[in-house]
Order: sequence, then structure tokens, then C-alpha cells
Amino acid sequence: MALAEIIIEPIDANFSLKDKIYKSLKQAITSMNIYADNAELRLDERRLSEQLQISRTPVREALARLEQEGLVHIVPRRGVYIVRKTKAEILEIVTVWAALESMAARLVIDKASDDEISSLRALFATFKDDQVQAHIDEYSETNIEFHQAILKLSQCELLCEVAENLFIHMRSIRARTIADQDRANRSIIDHLHIIEALEKRDSDLAAQLVREHSMNLALHIEKYVDYLE
Repeated sequence: MALAEIIIEPIDANFSLKDKIYKSLKQAITSMNIYADNAELRLDERRLSEQLQISRTPVREALARLEQEGLVHIVPRRGVYIVRKTKAEILEIVTVWAALESMAARLVIDKASDDEISSLRALFATFKDDQVQAHIDEYSETNIEFHQAILKLSQCELLCEVAENLFIHMRSIRARTIADQDRANRSIIDHLHIIEALEKRDSDLAAQLVREHSMNLALHIEKYVDYLE
């Protein structure tokens, strides 16, 4: 099986170079499924500079910034590695995410319009009957978009910033586990119940359902996931 390598887009030198490199690398890492069996976790500084079409010095600076955020680990004379969390760390991340997204759901009810909340339904319009399992990769991305949308609709910039560095791990572990134990079908049911609570402007119920949805993921990881140790 071929390794799933990081995909980097060239940088336009007309923009702030350091920020553009940092954002490009961070976006590329966030888009990866770092918990996939074939994930390539080692980053080649020379290859990154070639992909970005820039010198290695600003790439090195961007990687140092990403290390400060805990997204990569720089090992002297060995290379740079994308960080994968242990099972215990992932369970903590899911717990914190559940709290953040639960608060976001309450804010959605206060701040989002009816049309914005209804737009969440459109995400699942193509997944009916057996379509979830038939298009599991597509549904996996939609599942992730749904949770991102709740954060965005909260209109709380600081909450979104706090959640950002958890997202790489939440995105990847959701993608890795969505096909397990009929989780996809149960997931879409959970999402529709969450949308109904948001549409009814029931903040307590929406917050509860969002929190339970994430904590069910934690229970699944605790019981079935054995590749994080």
C-alpha cells in the first residue's frame, strides 16, 4: 500500500512569506488522516521547500512554529515528524472538544439565523437509505464539515481558535473510525437530531446532544481502538 504523503501547494511570493508558508504547511497537515495505517508522518525539509518553491530557511522557521503548537516534533539529525497522540491523549482531546462544541451549539442558537441552521441539513441531503455506507469516504468528509460548521456558526472567534489545534486529531480519528461498528449510520441520525434541536432553539438539548455525540466517539475509541498505543 502506497504511503499517504502530505500535499503542499506552491507559495505566491507576493504575500507575507512566513505566514503563507506556516499556513500552507498547517493546512496540509490538518488535511491529512494522520492516523491512517499508510500515513507518512516524516516531513522532508528539502522536499517541502521544492514543493513550496522557496528556500529551506523559511520552511525551517515555519516548522519550528508548528512544533511550538505541538503539531510536529523536530528530532535533531533525524528529521521532522507529524505528531500522533496516544490513546489517552486522544480521549482527553475528544473530551475537551465535546465541551467546546457543546458551548458552540448554545451560541449557534443565540447568533445564527434560521437559514444558517437549515443549511446544516443540506450537508446530508445526498445520504439516504444505504447511501452512507456506499459513499463512506464522502460521508466522512461531510461529517467533518458538519462539526466545523457548528463551530463557525457560533461566531465566537476565540472558541474556534482554541478548537483549531485539536481539529487535526479530531478530523483524523473521526475519519479513521467512521466505518467501524455501524458508526456512520448512527452518526447521521445523531446529526439530524442535533439539527432538529438547533432549529427548535432548544439550547439545553442541542448542547446535550452535541456533547453526547462526541463522548460516544470517546467510548468507541476506549473500547475498540488499539492502534494508538
